[in-house]
Amino acid sequence: MTDQSSGLPDVTSLLLSTQSFEEFLQALADSALEVTPTANGAGITVEQEHRPVTVVSAGANARDLDEAQYGQDDGPCLSALRSGEEVLVPDMLGEGRWGPYPAYAASCGTLSSVSLPIAAHTHTAGALNLYSPKAQGFADLDLGDLRKLAAQASGAIAIAQRIADTRQYAADLQEAMKSRSVIDQAIGVIMGQQRCPADEAFGLLRSASQRRNVKLRDLCAELITNVGGSPAGEGRPLRPRP
Repeated sequence: MTDQSSGLPDVTSLLLSTQSFEEFLQALADSALEVTPTANGAGITVEQEHRPVTVVSAGANARDLDEAQYGQDDGPCLSALRSGEEVLVPDMLGEGRWGPYPAYAASCGTLSSVSLPIAAHTHTAGALNLYSPKAQGFADLDLGDLRKLAAQASGAIAIAQRIADTRQYAADLQEAMKSRSVIDQAIGVIMGQQRCPADEAFGLLRSASQRRNVKLRDLCAELITNVGGSPAGEGRPLRPRP
């Protein structure tokens, strides 16, 4: 399904019809080429762990041109990603920015480009990059459709990051609960051995952890394993050794 006024794909339909985040971005890159007749290559860059990565590309040369910029840590794609501003290169042969990159792009048959920011000023910032074999390839182009696609990519990245954060939170919570269970078991063992209250038992465990320079959870797991074979809740029931 497409937006009849612009020929853009319906973002909801794309989300429902694609099986992964990468597949969704690939559909956006393909759509960027379809609505930009003067371009012959498109790529979507996303910053991952403080490094730019071309997640998807379509057409000719886009991935090579993106990666050439990553190699010198400079270029129109990275400028758009870092500044949150559109970067237009009308003619690579007359471009004085970004060191040797414009000459390299021209040698690859690319004479103009435009880079639009995605998810600007976030830790997953990126750029939608279009490349043309013609000088002034984007001079007469209405960038409205490309801006809409970049906005859709921004929304998809925000959703994907929220899902990832939720999954990480759930994993962290599960790990915290597991640690709490092991610590509580160890406190129970110390209470039984030393005939002391829970807070005193916890203090003894914490002092031993600091003295041995061992994480409290690891110390408690070791204690439970020595007493019963393995910590309860980790595959075997707690039982005293014969």
